[in-house]
Amino acid sequence: MASIFRRKYNKIIDGRKIKKPSKCWYVKYRDKDGIEHRVKGYKDKVATQQLAAQLEREAELGEVGIVDRYKEYRTRPLTEHLEDFQQSLLAKGNTPKHAEMTFSRAQAVVQGCGFNTWEDLSASKAQTYIASLRGGENGISARTFNGYLQAFKQFCKWMVLDQRASESPVAHLKRVNARTDKRHDRRPLEVDEVRRLLEATRASRKRYGMTGYERALLYRLAVETGLRANELRTLKVSSFDLDGCTVTVQAAHSKRKREDVLPLRPDTAAELPTFFKDKLPMVQAFKVPVKTAEMLRADLAGVGIAYVDGAERYADFHALRHTTGSWLAANGVHPKVAQVIMRHSDINLTMSLYSHTLRGQEAEAVKSLPSLSLPSTEAQKALATGTDGGATSEQLTPQLTPELTPTAFPACTTLSVNGTSQLNEAMIPGSSKSLSSQKLGSKRDSLSPSVPNGAALCLRRLRSNGNGQPVLYPGS
Repeated sequence: MASIFRRKYNKIIDGRKIKKPSKCWYVKYRDKDGIEHRVKGYKDKVATQQLAAQLEREAELGEVGIVDRYKEYRTRPLTEHLEDFQQSLLAKGNTPKHAEMTFSRAQAVVQGCGFNTWEDLSASKAQTYIASLRGGENGISARTFNGYLQAFKQFCKWMVLDQRASESPVAHLKRVNARTDKRHDRRPLEVDEVRRLLEATRASRKRYGMTGYERALLYRLAVETGLRANELRTLKVSSFDLDGCTVTVQAAHSKRKREDVLPLRPDTAAELPTFFKDKLPMVQAFKVPVKTAEMLRADLAGVGIAYVDGAERYADFHALRHTTGSWLAANGVHPKVAQVIMRHSDINLTMSLYSHTLRGQEAEAVKSLPSLSLPSTEAQKALATGTDGGATSEQLTPQLTPELTPTAFPACTTLSVNGTSQLNEAMIPGSSKSLSSQKLGSKRDSLSPSVPNGAALCLRRLRSNGNGQPVLYPGS
């Protein structure tokens, strides 16, 4: 049975040795193997008694084979667990950058909430702390909020998988909708914008350690393949199969940790041998700088292309990948093929995040809709038969042949159309030239049924009156 006591120690006062009790109480108990243990308790006697009862209960459970295997890990500092967590991320093949970011975010939550051991963890405290980071002008975005939450949940899940804890206290926490709070939305570049960018960059000076020609090839490759900046940075000359028109990203450098073989346009593959001339196979293909966004921004400014458009969308280096997805969608590429080229695990990511509409696509799509200016089928039938109580289609059809009448009778000399003295092609629908004698004919045809007194006006010859107007002479 467990018992509590105070240790006594000798203290010399005025030259005399006096035994004094310790400030803290101690617990004495025997474990399942009968070995006696003495554990330091608390200054409070009641709290020490509770500790003694707990230790005694654990000893009894151990006698019957029930052992708390998580006890050791519950009392260890969380900082030690976090360091082991970071090493496990590296051992799984994650990049040092990703492992460091995940570790630092999880550590920030632990320190911000004041968690020391696993028993201190609280889901509500963690959520409240991360939410507080979104406040203020420099607050984090919804997407970054999800990043902090995911890192902390990943750490807790690792504790369970590594058998250091029985369950995760934050497994039920949900992410927020990042679409409602985008801080750095990207836009695709139009085809003509990319062509202008490549033309101007190719002829520009050296910038960020890359010549204009090298930057132009880098931009072109990024748009045509959808490769990320980090993936382009890891490419070597040997990564390109110029005969087969492919480029290979090794699994160690691919975001999804798989070897990716992407097709190249034949004209691009034909231009690369000149660029790779005198370069060894294991040499880095492109010396991609760290500040790719600033490099592209400077080149865009050189051709007058806005880095941020009116909708607050950015044309940074990763926007070139968005351009790839948008061009694939605009050219009618099957969504599954586009997903493979973009190397996304979820097709919704390809179609919703990386596929944008290009300029003019909406207008062309609306023009392709059926015209609503035409009458319905029933209305057309009623109009043709006159069953709607109105005039028939023949009655509603405008008169296509102008009424030709002489201006005076019987000594008229000028042909008039509906009371006007000028005859031109605008007055005769379907006519491409002014009236000619060939059109009128040479027979004595009646030009109008409405000639006064029933007289017939016949045309023998059409002459000009000198002003370019046709003059009609009555037949004898």
